[in-house]
Amino acid sequence: QVQLVESGGRLVQAGGSLRLSCAASGRTFGSYVMGWFRQAPGKEREFVAAISRSGSYTYYADSVKGRFTISRDNAKNTVYLQMNGLKPEDTAVYYCAAVDALWYSGSYYYRETSYRYWGQGTQVTVSS
Repeated sequence: QVQLVESGGRLVQAGGSLRLSCAASGRTFGSYVMGWFRQAPGKEREFVAAISRSGSYTYYADSVKGRFTISRDNAKNTVYLQMNGLKPEDTAVYYCAAVDALWYSGSYYYRETSYRYWGQGTQVTVSS
């Protein structure tokens, strides 16, 4: 089992940048595919990005492609989400997710049901 703790969310102006972090417990972080999701007020949770166990493969939602970058440091048991060019519509609670699995395809990890473990979320607010 792994526990996930997100951090780094805050209020930022449109056009600004933020880096979210997700720290995982346990000694097998390198065996987990990691993902980021977000949920805006009144909306369903949606996929943002995913990264394979080694970091060799990544997958992004179209809405963030070219602006957000997912990365991981397996030595630090941490996955990151670098967010640039933030827009008011990026305002949401951002969640980290994990699953102990191989990298099948990006589209597979687009789905919430593909993940087993979830963090509590960190709030990102982008003002216009």
